[in-house]
Amino acid sequence: MKQLAAEANACIEGIRSIDSEAEVVVWDGHGSGGLDEEDLRGATYIPPQQKPYFNLSGYAAMLFVGQHAMAGTFHAPLCHTFNSRNIVYYRLNDVYVGEFAVRALVAGLQGVPTILLAGDDKAAAEARCFIPDIELAVVKRGKGLEEAEHLSADAACSLVREASARAVSRHQEIEPFTAFAAPFILEIRYNERPSMTKWNENQAEWIDDRTIRITSDSINDLPF
Repeated sequence: MKQLAAEANACIEGIRSIDSEAEVVVWDGHGSGGLDEEDLRGATYIPPQQKPYFNLSGYAAMLFVGQHAMAGTFHAPLCHTFNSRNIVYYRLNDVYVGEFAVRALVAGLQGVPTILLAGDDKAAAEARCFIPDIELAVVKRGKGLEEAEHLSADAACSLVREASARAVSRHQEIEPFTAFAAPFILEIRYNERPSMTKWNENQAEWIDDRTIRITSDSINDLPF
């Protein structure tokens, strides 16, 4: 958590090195909490329970720090899609996606570009698949689900700081991610049969005993 905060602060510093007046909001995307608010410097903190990316009015860009690859990615450390215990995959309009792509899409459909990913090399490759012009800071190289070769703490922060500055300096060159359009058809496969009580019966249907399909004209109705 301390290293994540250090890299988040490095990202803030990189942003401010280009735009000294930038307002930075940090959302803790870890379900149980991955940051201590007091460790952040010069940013507004939003806890995990909220999902601010569904309303990005007034924001210029979105940046990911400490991001992992989607569930099932070969040799990707801590790879998962939303629920590390029970979700096998998300597939949106027939394309496998992880947390990065769907949140970048939610932002992109609001006109907000995703300009940076800092994380492991597999997460970086995934980001480039969806947003070829995105800036990257590869701070570790995955060797397995719980194994990676890391940069030193200081080197990782320096890399994040430099990549964040580059991203902000060219954020107008990076287009918002809008590759998917309504109707949105989301297929979710689970390790174990899920309860259907959480889904609207008019939206969700069984594909088999562990896979559901949700169809919606609004991205905001999907479990992102």
